[in-house]
Amino acid sequence: MNRNIHPTAIVDVSANIDSSVVVGPYTVIGPNVSIDSGTIVGDHCVIDGNTTIGKDNVLYRFCSIGGVPQDKKYKKESTELIIGDRNTIREFTTFNIGTAQDRSRTTIGNDNWIMAYVHIAHDCFIGNNITLANSVQLGGHVNIGNWATIGGLTGIHQFSKIGAYVMVGGNSSLIQDVPPFVLCAGNPSRPVGINIEGLKRRNFSEDLILEIKKAYKTIYRQGLSLIEAKSRLQSFYENSTEYSLYLKIILDFLNNSNRGIIR
Repeated sequence: MNRNIHPTAIVDVSANIDSSVVVGPYTVIGPNVSIDSGTIVGDHCVIDGNTTIGKDNVLYRFCSIGGVPQDKKYKKESTELIIGDRNTIREFTTFNIGTAQDRSRTTIGNDNWIMAYVHIAHDCFIGNNITLANSVQLGGHVNIGNWATIGGLTGIHQFSKIGAYVMVGGNSSLIQDVPPFVLCAGNPSRPVGINIEGLKRRNFSEDLILEIKKAYKTIYRQGLSLIEAKSRLQSFYENSTEYSLYLKIILDFLNNSNRGIIR
C-alpha cells in the first residue's frame, strides 16, 4: 500500500502513479492517468481522461483535470491532456482533454503558475513559465507563448494566439492574436506598448528592448498596413545580426496569425 495516498482517496488500479506522489483525501484518479515523481495532488481533486502529469507539480484542492471537452462535436474519441513539470495549479481549475478535430491533445508545459478558477479548454497549447491569474478563461485551441502573463478575469477567444513575453491586463477580452512582447488591456483588448518590465525581469538588455520597441512602433505607430509593417520588419531582419532572433520571432508570429492581430 502506498502510504503517500490518503486512505479515503479512490485511485484506479490501472493508474500509473509513482510511489513518491502524494494524493490527498477524497481525491479520485481514473484508470488512464499517469503521474510522475514528486507531484502533490491535494484533497477533493478529480483527475481522469487520458491524462499524463509530469514531475514535481503541485495541484491544490478541488482541481478538475482531464475532463471531457465542452465541445458538442466531441464523440468520445481517444484524446489526451499532457501536463509537464513543476507547475503550480491552484484551486478549482479545470483542464480538458483535446478533440479529434484538432491535435487530439491539450498541452501544458513546464514551470507555469496557474491560479484559482482558471479554465483551459480542449486543444490549448500552454508553453513554459506562464502566469495565468485568477479566473482566466481560455476557449478551445488557444496557444500561449513562453513567459506570457495573463491578468485575472481575462477571457481569450478560441483559436487565438498569445505571443511570448506578452502581458495582458486584468479583466480584458481577447478576440484576436497578440504579437510577442506586447502589453495590452481592455475590452476589447488594445495594444498600449511593449512589456518593458517583464523584459527587464528576464534580463533583456536596454538595446534589445529598444529594438523590440522599434518593431512595435513599426506595427502600431506608423500608420502602416499589416502587410507594409511586415515588409519593413523583414528588411530590419535581413539587415540585423545581433537582434535577428527576436525580429524573427515577431515576423514568424505575424506570418502565422490566422485571426489577425489586435490593432
